[in-house]
Amino acid sequence: MLVLILDQASKIWVKTNMYYGEQISIFGASWGFIHFVENNGMAFGISLGGKFGKLVLSIFRIGAVGFLIYFIRKMITEKQNLGVLICFALILAGAIGNIIDSAFYGIIFSDSPYHGGIATMFPEGGGYASFLYGKVVDMLYFPLIDTHWPDWIPFFGGDRFQFFKPVFNVADSSISVGIVSLLLFQRKFFAQPTEVSSEQVEASVEVPTSLESQDESEPAGQ
Repeated sequence: MLVLILDQASKIWVKTNMYYGEQISIFGASWGFIHFVENNGMAFGISLGGKFGKLVLSIFRIGAVGFLIYFIRKMITEKQNLGVLICFALILAGAIGNIIDSAFYGIIFSDSPYHGGIATMFPEGGGYASFLYGKVVDMLYFPLIDTHWPDWIPFFGGDRFQFFKPVFNVADSSISVGIVSLLLFQRKFFAQPTEVSSEQVEASVEVPTSLESQDESEPAGQ
C-alpha cells in the first residue's frame, strides 16, 4: 500500500504540475531529473504498437495481477518465507500502479500536449481516452553517464552514449526491485527440496522387517 500510494501521488503531482517534456533537476544534480513523459506500453517506456496492442497489454496486466493476488494468498496460508512475500508484494504493487494509469488516467485527466500546457483532473469535456486506453506516467530519469563515444570507435564513433537512459516511475522500480531481490536473495524459493516425512521413513523400514519375520516363521520345507 505504501508503494502504491507513493506511486500514484508522484504521478498525479507530475501530471497536474508539469507540462509534457518538462525536466527538473533533483537537488541540482546533473545525473538525476524529474522528466515528465508518458507511454502506452510496459515498464521503462517499452511500448506495443497500436490500440490493439495497448488493449492486449492492459488485459494481460489485469490477468497477471489477479494471478499474483491468488498466488500471494496461497503463500500466506502455506506460511511462506517473509522475504519471498515482500518480493511478490513489491511486484504486485508496481503492477497495480501501472494498471491504474492504463485503466483510469485517460478518463480522469485531460491530455498533456507536446507543445506545452498542464493537464487538469476531471476536466469538463471528459478525459483524453476511454477505459483501458490511458497512458502510463513516467518521471524518474537518471542519466548517470552522458557522453560521446570516441571518434576512433568503428560505427559508433562520435555518437552520444547515455547510461541509464530510460525514464521510469515508482511502480517500475517496485517491480524491478521485487524481481531482482527474489532472484538474488530468495533463490531457495525456486529450489525447495521435497522433504521426506518421518512416517514415510518408518513405513519404508517396516515393510522389509515384516517380510523378514514372515520368512522366518515359515516351515523349512515350504
